[in-house]
Amino acid sequence: MEDRAGADEAGRGDGSRTVLVVHHTPSPPTREILEAVLAGARDPEITGVTVRAVPALGATVPDVLAADGFLFGTTANFGYMSGALKHFFDTVYYPCLDAVAGRPYGLWVHGNNDTAGAVASVRRLTTGLGLVQAATDLEITGPVDAKVREQCYELGAIVAATAAGEI
Repeated sequence: MEDRAGADEAGRGDGSRTVLVVHHTPSPPTREILEAVLAGARDPEITGVTVRAVPALGATVPDVLAADGFLFGTTANFGYMSGALKHFFDTVYYPCLDAVAGRPYGLWVHGNNDTAGAVASVRRLTTGLGLVQAATDLEITGPVDAKVREQCYELGAIVAATAAGEI
């Protein structure tokens, strides 16, 4: 059995934390949301956290296992999360099932008119993985304005601070 004395949740002994941002951002508004979330997660007042942004189709099991917290971003497509984010969860769910329980996450969903089905579908998977919701889900419809950018910044900051143990 591995001796984990002194190791943090992802198995590192140096106390550093990693927030993995898994996203599907195919449009200018979704990329704008991503940038605001990343800015919040990388707030200079939050120390000891590395933020890694990986497109949903490129995120791997090792990425997930190495992360101490997660931010998930998706479009709402036909009442569901994007196919790219669904593929991510299909890929990592069983290999990571027992390893990530208790780690914090945050979620943002952008849609033209309804995001409820996408949020519900992601929640089912995060619940199954045993992830802990660190912030209220951010459901965005329509254009991205200053208020939305501020909410996105706050989402990123809350999850990063939670992963860092500051909250």
